[in-house]
Amino acid sequence: MKKEIHPEYFETTITCACGNVMKTNSTKKELKVDVCSKCHPFWTGNLRKETTGGKAAKFKEKYGIK
Repeated sequence: MKKEIHPEYFETTITCACGNVMKTNSTKKELKVDVCSKCHPFWTGNLRKETTGGKAAKFKEKYGIK
C-alpha cells in the first residue's frame, strides 16, 4: 500500500437516538444516528404493512366498480 493516500482508520462508537451504542471501525471517531436495528420498525416487528391493494384497487373502490 502506498503511504499518505489512505485515510486513518479508527475504532468508532456509533450512538443511536434510542440510546443503543455500538462499536465498529470507520474513518470517523464518533457517529450519531437516528435509527438502528434496535429501534427501527422493520427490525422490531412494528412495521405496519397496508394490504389494501394498489392504485387500481383504490380506483375501483372510489368509483364503486366491482
